[in-house]
Parts: sequence; structure tokens; C-alpha cells
Amino acid sequence: MISRRGFLAGTAGVAMAGFAGIRISQAATFESMDIFIPGSPGGGWDLTGRVIDEVMKKNGLIGNSRITNAGGAGGTIGLPQFINQYDGEADALFVAGAIMVGTTITNNTPVDLTMLKPVARLTGEYQVLVVPSASPVQNLTDFVALLKKDPRSVTWAGGAPGGTDHIFACMIAKAAGVALGDLSYVAYTGGGGEAMASLLGNQVSCGISGYGEFAEQIKAGNLRAIAISAPERVSGIEVPTLVEQGVDVTISNWRGVFGAPNIGDDEVKALIDLTTTMVQTRDWKDQLATRGWSDQFLPGAEFAAYLEKDTIATRSVLVDLGLAK
Repeated sequence: MISRRGFLAGTAGVAMAGFAGIRISQAATFESMDIFIPGSPGGGWDLTGRVIDEVMKKNGLIGNSRITNAGGAGGTIGLPQFINQYDGEADALFVAGAIMVGTTITNNTPVDLTMLKPVARLTGEYQVLVVPSASPVQNLTDFVALLKKDPRSVTWAGGAPGGTDHIFACMIAKAAGVALGDLSYVAYTGGGGEAMASLLGNQVSCGISGYGEFAEQIKAGNLRAIAISAPERVSGIEVPTLVEQGVDVTISNWRGVFGAPNIGDDEVKALIDLTTTMVQTRDWKDQLATRGWSDQFLPGAEFAAYLEKDTIATRSVLVDLGLAK
């Protein structure tokens, strides 16, 4: 999740190494699949889950499917629901990502992602800082100047406290020399749709999310993207980085899928084979290109090892920012 220079480079290398050793597998077709999304319609997890459903159906990997949305509190409402309702169910996938790592730490929840079976890390996405098209802010220099002048007047729309959006906002503020106590962060915990509405309605000064969630409105001219959280320019996305504009902040938001608690090793392997086959389809690769998602596929045990490291790194940054103990 947190990508301070070397950490980002290291995880990207692991992703590529993990993918390079994968051979195309023939996954057994699942007659049905439950896709559980711990966010409201319109957000990044929702979009990821629905793309998975579309691609798997189109390629004959699953038959019937049911999508369940249970949004709120950065996924920490949906997570215990999935754990309790799908215990031992081998034909279910839980969509999650870096945001939930942060929110479970910040909220000190009694359940976390270690209670699920890691199936695959699928994508990575950089965060983008946007302002409404009517805003006088034209670039990051303007934004930082406004933030320094009157930080409390700058309202930020983002996801749950402790999640990737919130961390990104805090990192920008800290780099600008602004006290985190002066940050006017508005947390929309149900999903990206609420934050989008507040931006399009000019109810907030700026917004933070993954690029894919804002892409259509940026292209339509309704939002102005002033910075992206990548360490260098991203191919196909015409948005300058914070780094090139003099603010040394980078962060990446991964998303992946998990199996239910208490399913057997063979059942976990079947889900890993399923996702391994899916990510090698042309339809999936087209979706990555269209939505600006980077391919960060890591299956099973490799994903579990990455998750352990990411949790440690995320906790360290949250403690540093004063968002966790």
C-alpha cells in the first residue's frame, strides 16, 4: 500500500517476478459464484468486483453469480458479515485492498484480512488529486499555496479514515508543512459515489481516489486532475506526478480477492486457478488498459507474504502520521 520510493519499487518487482513464472492454467468452471463487495456501488471495490464478474462470465469461467454490496467504514462492516455468512463456502470471493489494511489498523477491529484465504492480488492503482472544474486551482503549486494559507478552508473528499485516500491527504499536508489537526478531511465511508457527488456539486475543495474512479469525469472536463501519486508519469494518463511538481509523496492502492474462512487447500487452489486464468484473458487485459489499472497479479502464498509486509509498512506510516498507535 505505502510506496515510499524503495518500497514501491520492491513490490512492483515482486509482482512482475510472480507473474513471470505463471503458465496459463485451465480453471474448472464454477457453476455459481458469490462476489462479496464491502463497499457501496460506484466505488473502486465495486468496480473491481463487477469487472471480475463480467470477465469471468464472458470467458465461461463461472455460470450464475450473485453480487452483494455491504458498504461502510472502509470495509470493516462488510468484512465480519462475510466471515460469518460465508464460513466454509468454496464458491465465494471477497473483494478488498489496501484501504482495508489501513482501516482495520486505524479502527483496531476485532477481525482483519488474515482471517480470510488470500487468493490473488490483482491490480494496483495510483491515487489522483482532483478539484472541480470551477475551482481557481490550476495545478499543485496553487493547491499547496491555498493549503498553507488557510488549511481549514480546504475540504477534502475521500474514503474511510485510515484508508489510502486519508493517508494520501495526510502525506500531502505533512509535506506542505501543514499540521494534520488542521486538515478538513471529509470521509465518505460508503463508497466513491458519494465523494463524486460532493465534487460535482462543488461542495468540497478537492477529492482523492484511484484514477479509475475519476477518469470519466476528468475526460469529460468536470474534474481537473492536478497530481497523481506515482513516482513517475503513467503511460496513458496525462496527469503530472507530485514528485515532478516538487512534493515527494508516492502511494499505491492494490486490490485483490480472498476466499472464505475454513475452506480446504484444494478449494483455495481452485479459486487461485480461476483467477490465474481470468487475468490472462484478453478481456481482463483490455479492462486494465481502459481503467488505468496496473497488472500486479500475485497468487496465493505470494500474495499472503506481500500482505504481511504491506500490513507492517502501513501500520508504520499510520503511526508516523498519528492515525494509529
